[in-house]
Amino acid sequence: MASTADIRNGLCIKFNHDIYKIIEFLHVKPGKGPAFVRTKLKSLTNGKVLDNTFSAGHKIDVVRVETHTFQFLYSEGNDFHFMNTETYEQITLNRDVLDAPDLLKEGTNVMVQINTETDMPLSVDMPASIILEVTYTEPGVKGNTATNATKPAKVETGAAVNVPLFINEGDKIKIDTATGKYMERV
Repeated sequence: MASTADIRNGLCIKFNHDIYKIIEFLHVKPGKGPAFVRTKLKSLTNGKVLDNTFSAGHKIDVVRVETHTFQFLYSEGNDFHFMNTETYEQITLNRDVLDAPDLLKEGTNVMVQINTETDMPLSVDMPASIILEVTYTEPGVKGNTATNATKPAKVETGAAVNVPLFINEGDKIKIDTATGKYMERV
């Protein structure tokens, strides 16, 4: 058993008969009244996100997890196939477990958290950014733009990303996997 002092991003806990991963947290100590921890939890079974407030010192049930590096092989409908880079064991995960499935390119390495009690995969952590090639975008038109004009572009994985006007087909761009937004041209 752990307490609210042990809360950190990425921690997996048992809460309300489900397993949740802490996405965000904030320790709050108001001038009047007891301290508390405001958290944003993501269910690892159905992907729903909920906000919860724990009082200071509240006991939480931590799930023991192991993190392994897996390589994305291919997708088949809603199933995504991964291979452990050390043991070459393959697993299949549903699209709902992934944070940004549209940005996954074949051969990308991801970190998979596995529950040590049940040996079931809990979550997939994507790399912070990914480099993809633009396969289609309209030509940029200079003119009535004040600042930060963008246009839609389709990348090699099929995802749609808003990019600046100077990006053309065939350019490689870096995309933030957490937000799905354009970062820079590579």
